[in-house]
Amino acid sequence: MAPLRTVPAPRIDYGSRAYWSGTIKMGLSKFFILRVLHDGPMHGYDIARTVARVTGGCCSPTEGTIYPVLREFEAGGFVTVEEEVVQGRQRRVYALTDQGRAAFRVALEAWMEATAALQDAGRAFAAADGCGAC
Repeated sequence: MAPLRTVPAPRIDYGSRAYWSGTIKMGLSKFFILRVLHDGPMHGYDIARTVARVTGGCCSPTEGTIYPVLREFEAGGFVTVEEEVVQGRQRRVYALTDQGRAAFRVALEAWMEATAALQDAGRAFAAADGCGAC
C-alpha cells in the first residue's frame, strides 16, 4: 500500500495587511448588515451599497457574502423577507425583527468593547515604540 501524502496547509502571511483586512472585513460584515437594516428594510443590492457607504468602503460585502448571511439571519429569526416587485423585477426585501434589533444592540456593545481594547493596544504600542504623538 502506498503511503498517504498530505498536502501542506497554505501558509498564512500574518505580516500581510491584506490578511488582517480580510479577517476584519469578514467579522464586520455581519455586524454592518444588521446595522444598515436597523435603519429600515432593503433588498440585497441596497444592503451592499449602504454597508460600503456607511463604512467608507472599509467593508464592501459581495453577493457571495451578503446572501448567505441574510439566509442565516432569516433562519435564526433575526430578519424577515418579503417578495416585492420593483420596476418589473422581483426582489427580496429584508427587515430586522425585534430579535434582530436586540442582536444588533448586543453586537454593538461587543464591537465597542473590542474597539476600546484595540485603542488601548495602539496607545501601549505607541508608548513602547517611543511615539507619544501616535
